[in-house]
Amino acid sequence: MPALAPTEIIGEIVWIGHVPNRETSLRSQATQEAQLTYAGIPGEVHGGLTRPSCSRVISQHPRDTDIRNVRQLSIVSFEELAEIAADCALDALDPALVGASMVVRGIPDFTHLPPSSRLQLPDGATLVVDMENRPCHLPAKPINAEHPGAGDKFKIAAKGKRGVTAWVEREGVCRIGDAVRLHVPDQRAWAP
Repeated sequence: MPALAPTEIIGEIVWIGHVPNRETSLRSQATQEAQLTYAGIPGEVHGGLTRPSCSRVISQHPRDTDIRNVRQLSIVSFEELAEIAADCALDALDPALVGASMVVRGIPDFTHLPPSSRLQLPDGATLVVDMENRPCHLPAKPINAEHPGAGDKFKIAAKGKRGVTAWVEREGVCRIGDAVRLHVPDQRAWAP
């Protein structure tokens, strides 16, 4: 019996980018397509099979412990990004300013997809959702550089709308305009 159930929910990739050097800027560079390897997007600062642990997993690992990298991509929802922009008093928010790897349109309640959900592309490439990507202060600087004062509102505006982190389960290529089919774990919600 399969552990993942394909859904009828199909989104569309509307933006792709990568962060080449986080020390310089969190800002992503837009591209029309990206290779997806087991280490993520080549040249992406968040790529790699492993990564040093950070504050998000401090309850499990001391900071800078080498752990499996399940945060290779930052995927945001087109619809949720529009809501964040409105809450920051902007007409639109460039996904590059929040360090996005990908923007997907058409998947409802995107930030709250169940962990372990799959996003599968036409060529079979598959991304595994790790979990909600909680907002942080890092996008404030690039947003403020383009829209003075709006970046200061980002962390609160993005709560519950920041998208998800994901890792590559099956290699392939993603392109703007590609369909993305959602597969979800076939299990009931945890109820201890």
